[in-house]
Amino acid sequence: MNTPGNDKARRILLVDDDPGLLRLLTIRLRAEGFEISGVTNATEALASAATFRPDLVITDLRMDGMDGIALLSELQRRWPGLRVILITAHGTIPDAVQATQRGAFSFLTKPIDKDELLEQVNKALELSGMTAAGEDWSAEIITRSPVMEEVLRQAGMAASIDDPILIFGESGTGKELLARAIHRASPRSAKSFVTVGCRAAEEDIDAELFGSSVGAMERASGGTLMLDEIGELPLSLQGKLLRALERKRVTGPSGEAVSVDVRLISTTQAELSDAVDDGHFREDLFYRLGEVKLGMPTLTNRREDIPLLVSHFLSELTDQKVYAPDAMELLVTTTWPGNVRQLHNVVKSNVTLCRTQVISARFVEQALGVQPDTLPSYAEAREEFTRNYLIQLLQITGGNVSQAARLAKRNRTDFYKLLARHDVNPDNFKRR
Repeated sequence: MNTPGNDKARRILLVDDDPGLLRLLTIRLRAEGFEISGVTNATEALASAATFRPDLVITDLRMDGMDGIALLSELQRRWPGLRVILITAHGTIPDAVQATQRGAFSFLTKPIDKDELLEQVNKALELSGMTAAGEDWSAEIITRSPVMEEVLRQAGMAASIDDPILIFGESGTGKELLARAIHRASPRSAKSFVTVGCRAAEEDIDAELFGSSVGAMERASGGTLMLDEIGELPLSLQGKLLRALERKRVTGPSGEAVSVDVRLISTTQAELSDAVDDGHFREDLFYRLGEVKLGMPTLTNRREDIPLLVSHFLSELTDQKVYAPDAMELLVTTTWPGNVRQLHNVVKSNVTLCRTQVISARFVEQALGVQPDTLPSYAEAREEFTRNYLIQLLQITGGNVSQAARLAKRNRTDFYKLLARHDVNPDNFKRR
């Protein structure tokens, strides 16, 4: 969980049916600042991974029941990109080598050398953009949502390679923020991160991207080029972009070929496959851009992040204001069509307009411009369902209470009590 001001310890899940080795590895890794969860079998490991959300798994190869190979496969299926290191005895090294060919990061042989252990752990985390110390590449993305953490895990994996990345999601979900995070986690982080919007006029995009002097392709050489809303790129420029990517060169100001080396990240809120079907987007460019696809979840799908985000935005804007409990409840339960960007704007408006220290629900409603959609309580939802159910039965039976009671599998006396409790009059449903 990344929270403001929180230097997150990296989480490692240890799996071994030898209590002594499990205890030794736990002591060694905790001493290095890692957060550790230790379990004794694969079943416990899968249950722990779902809640502990490890950055790395270290598991014994040979275990009763599900072995390390089977656990590796299941971890890869559930959490693609999660790094796994295997522990093996000397006699099972061929099995461990085979496992690395199937996706394991590496293997350690018993007895485990402390320095080798730390070297492999740090390598695995570094390749995921997750270093044990120093700057966190994803620190700007505030989350404790398992959905968002899984996106970050995949992004960390993708950052270590040079394949083009397509980030898709609704407006305001933070696509550019993720693109910048990927750049920071990549081997290109020391070079430029250059953005080009694709919603401008064709001649402006052409000049900005390829340039009559030095265009974005050349400025981003060695680093990362982000094309924002790639689905809006004019069809006439799509072929030019594809050729530049394939040839790794653009035409310079004097007509000479200039070599460029960029890592391309594209963002879109449109469904590009539909644009391909409609003939508005080149199919060959679509497949070239989307070698790796990452989907940004909506704020509605990560509601547990709303209090964190609100706290973060408040800390940036002021240290003098807090939200009242009912105001925070509205923020958490409201539908957010504008996602994180809209939430930020609401908090900023509240801080600006509220003159008291405590921001009330009234200011939230005012900033939203409409009465927010709120979730009913369990009691309210049950009450509404029961009343609608009774009405439906009486509509079916034409107000015949005895028949409605039989359909509900309740005796007639109890059914009359239900009708009275929910203020439903059967006479209103009798056919005339």
